[in-house]
Amino acid sequence: MDHLWSPWRYQYMEEVSAGNQPECFFCDAIARTDDETTLIVFRGAKSFVILNRFPYTSGHVMIVPYGHVAELGLCEPGALDEMMQLAQRVERAFQSNYKPDGMNLGMNLGRAAGAGVVGHLHLHALPRWFGDSNFMTVTAETRVHPEDLSVTYTRLRKALTT
Repeated sequence: MDHLWSPWRYQYMEEVSAGNQPECFFCDAIARTDDETTLIVFRGAKSFVILNRFPYTSGHVMIVPYGHVAELGLCEPGALDEMMQLAQRVERAFQSNYKPDGMNLGMNLGRAAGAGVVGHLHLHALPRWFGDSNFMTVTAETRVHPEDLSVTYTRLRKALTT
């Protein structure tokens, strides 16, 4: 049997089992000032872009309104517009930095829809390439990421702030 070592995942599981996770990690990240630690790569007026700490693929970000709301109809005026504008910026950043063959955008609203953070809506954005579902994903339900989160953070922060 092969084993893959992923210490970042163990840290997450340990924090969850100990009850050391904030009620909403998006709200926790917003309140902090160290964006590199919280992985916020861009702050807009009504929403922000944050790296997914447990990504499906390199470059996976989430575009999140500042307001802690679970439904689109509860967003403050202009927040959804800004989220789409940020999605356009993210698309350009992906194109210039990762040169993907495509991009996934998606929201899961509510637990039944697969929302990992039920109370704070967010839009996932991730670059995709032909063939990025390799044997590891298909046979071992494991994903291999060629890029460390700190490298992803630096690349996308620079692309989104210039």
